Amino acid sequence: MLKNQAGSILIEGLVSVAIFAFGVLALIGMQSVAIKNASQAQYRNEAGQLANQILSQIMVDQANTANYDDDSSGSPAKDAWLTQVQNVLPNGTGSVAYVDTSTTPRQVTITLTWRSPGEEVGQEHQYVVTATAMPAVN
Repeated sequence: MLKNQAGSILIEGLVSVAIFAFGVLALIGMQSVAIKNASQAQYRNEAGQLANQILSQIMVDQANTANYDDDSSGSPAKDAWLTQVQNVLPNGTGSVAYVDTSTTPRQVTITLTWRSPGEEVGQEHQYVVTATAMPAVN
């Protein structure tokens, strides 16, 4: 009877090591996904802060709101903001467009686009905000 069971402990040990190895590999994969998601959340947070920054600047600078539109020659504040977008977001670009220039206060759409390191062209992420640029209250 003992002869028929020879090597069964070895097989049980190998099976348990294989199960353990698959478990460790699954944990490593989950950790990788968690790190990627955390970095994406960081970029989304930074994009939201950048959009809020330019929107606040537009609200404060009501006399020059036309200078913030992408179709205009630009303003030093917008140019500085675009530089900050490029520095903060990987492969980042930003745009400011007015929905309807005939209304007061104006509706503005702010679009930020970025591509995370390691992602291919065409896998860009976007953060879009449409808001009404109300004048700042003093």
